[in-house]
Amino acid sequence: MTATQQAPEYPMPRAAGCPFDPPPKLRELQEESPLVKVHVFGRSVWLVTRYADQRTLMTDPRLSSDVTQPGYPSPQPQLPRDEDGPGIGFILMDDPEHARLRRMVTAPFMIKRVEAMRPQVQKIVDDLIDDLLAGPKPVDLVQAFALPIPSLVICRLLGVPYEDHDFFQLNSSILLRTTESIEARNKARGNIGGYLYELMGDKLENPTDDLLSGLAERVRAGELSRKDAAGIGVLLLIAGHETTANMIALGTLALLEHPDQLAKLRDTDDPKLIASAVEELLRYLNITHNGRRRAILEDIEFEGQILKAGEGVIFPNDIANRDPEMFPEPDTLDVTRDARRHVAFGFGVHQCLGQPLARMELQVVYGTLYRRIPTLRRAVELDDVPFKHDGAVYGVYSLPVTW
Repeated sequence: MTATQQAPEYPMPRAAGCPFDPPPKLRELQEESPLVKVHVFGRSVWLVTRYADQRTLMTDPRLSSDVTQPGYPSPQPQLPRDEDGPGIGFILMDDPEHARLRRMVTAPFMIKRVEAMRPQVQKIVDDLIDDLLAGPKPVDLVQAFALPIPSLVICRLLGVPYEDHDFFQLNSSILLRTTESIEARNKARGNIGGYLYELMGDKLENPTDDLLSGLAERVRAGELSRKDAAGIGVLLLIAGHETTANMIALGTLALLEHPDQLAKLRDTDDPKLIASAVEELLRYLNITHNGRRRAILEDIEFEGQILKAGEGVIFPNDIANRDPEMFPEPDTLDVTRDARRHVAFGFGVHQCLGQPLARMELQVVYGTLYRRIPTLRRAVELDDVPFKHDGAVYGVYSLPVTW
């Protein structure tokens, strides 16, 4: 399938009634070939369908994460560049600048530092469950539980006032919704960027013990501009609450649809089993469901094909994590599976900086919620749950539950 007119559009729709599974067309393409061509906004780009090949190519220095490079397969029509406002940090940069900026914020996300936060996260989770149990039901688990947890955690880590959560949650949801107009998404990006730019000014004047104040110190030392510091703040704030919030809600819904697996979590206090369940749900669900994207800087010969400079490549992690060559019976949710080598967080130098924090938060949630509310169940039919098919991050807009 190399002719432009034969290439399918990417991303593809999921099958009706199968909200947790990758699109069936992706499975067809995976079985057909390790490399296929797809259409993205009228352009033909490469799709890498298999787990081992994705891990190989994601570490190839001839591929670029820079969205401005020719051939980069942007996941939506490109937003106009705002040269005056903050960007979104280092995520769409290449080394050495990517590595230089990333190193500035690595320390707070190291495993030892994250583990020191576990008691605080446990208290946040327990307090929110207390509120659930004391309040009316049914209740929307997204608004009452899944969103507040990572928002509170990332606000404390960054030094962002949590009372502003409605503002940044609203604007980040608009920015990540691909069906919004370019104008609306650009305005939302400007709103968040302006907010972090002003907050960075406050940190420059009145530093405290938080990550943004650490970036402010870099600004004072001349290592970083205030705009770039704010851009890193934008990236960490959005990524720090959106991804984990969606994983909490979507993971809970998946477990409710697999009561045998839910029972294993509900009835255990074994931290190894809880950690295993987190990895398996990350493999099985893939909330980053539109693939990692790269531009080709130099010709690459791979699997009998020539990937030419100026072309684009997409790595759909959802189908890589369902590759039967790596994960036997990949469409089965098994919380006892050793799924630690999944690519839900990416691979190589661009793998997710915040993965230790996300893992810890999910371990606390999955190890607490179902034990404390053992009769938790959906309050609506599965068909009535609104899934985020229109978002850059997959999940559910709401999840009414009762017990």
